Amino acid sequence: MRYVSLQNLPPDAFKRLVGIPPDLFAEQLMVLEQAERAKRKPGRPSPLSLADQLLLTLGYWREYRTLFHLGVAYGVHESTAQRIVTRTEQRLLAAQADRERLAATENLAADTVVVVDASESPIERPKKQGDFYSGKTHAHAKVPTCD
Repeated sequence: MRYVSLQNLPPDAFKRLVGIPPDLFAEQLMVLEQAERAKRKPGRPSPLSLADQLLLTLGYWREYRTLFHLGVAYGVHESTAQRIVTRTEQRLLAAQADRERLAATENLAADTVVVVDASESPIERPKKQGDFYSGKTHAHAKVPTCD
């Protein structure tokens, strides 16, 4: 199942087949395209388009198909399918984390001041050493010697 054959499906049929609506698919595809453009070293091009890579990942998540079956269906090796799924997951998670971080900073008012207290605070220590003392000696303690 390639993306080229799914483009003409009605939105309801697309969602039934893929698991997400076409507009969400387009949004995720845009995230993958941005991540692809931001790569420092392009490397060897993938045998699948980004849309097909996203479809492969969604098939892995939705249908619980093995990577071997997905590889055969998309004409790639099992290990290539694993790399595609891993890379797609990482890119989508990174975009989600960026979106959450941006939303958190937008919620702060422009005149809001955030104060972090990093001062030293006292540590509770036992009042009686005997109750908590394990009996071990420390390396810096003097050891009695026999003469």
